[in-house]
Amino acid sequence: MSARAEILQRVRDAVADVTTPAGQRPVTPARTVHDRSDAEALELFAERVADYRATVVRVATADVPATVADALAQLGCRSVVVPSGLDPAWTAGLDAAITVLPEADATSHAQLDAVDAVVTAAKVGIAVTGTIILDHGPDQGRRELTLVPDTHVCVIREEQVVPDVPDAVARLRPEAGAAQPLTWISGPSATSDIELNRVEGVHGPRNLVVVIVE
Repeated sequence: MSARAEILQRVRDAVADVTTPAGQRPVTPARTVHDRSDAEALELFAERVADYRATVVRVATADVPATVADALAQLGCRSVVVPSGLDPAWTAGLDAAITVLPEADATSHAQLDAVDAVVTAAKVGIAVTGTIILDHGPDQGRRELTLVPDTHVCVIREEQVVPDVPDAVARLRPEAGAAQPLTWISGPSATSDIELNRVEGVHGPRNLVVVIVE
């Protein structure tokens, strides 16, 4: 028997008990039971996000404008770009000295590179990994808005936090023909060189502030 024939025979033997017809997938059972309550998932999410060296602030809805303004001020941000669908109340508390650039006016990379920060909403948060997912809806803006500025302030509501990755994927499943690019954010952008020296801000914002609305 040739080496080719031997390899093919091993493949046939390995899949001999597979009963799913070619081109079809078995139905994935839906997860309906979790070992964490919503409150526990929220606590874990805040803890895991903070583990990535992000700043986590937990506030009530009425305190979001002041919290966003304070976060930008503490980081020395003097300009911010905002998505077209962002809740205008969230930026209503900004100091008059801060320049607000609407998404529609940010037409070049050079403009975004000159902006200090971006404020967005989020689509979903994953407790077990501390990951925030953007699907770039109107309140999150196009993808480059959250990759170029040095600071990202992201506002996420408690009901948007789910226990695990499968739960997040279930929420992200788009309608037919409505697929969008996704950005999965696990802390500020960071990388390491061959000597394991950590460098932040290479591939995205070096500062991440996550405002959890409870």
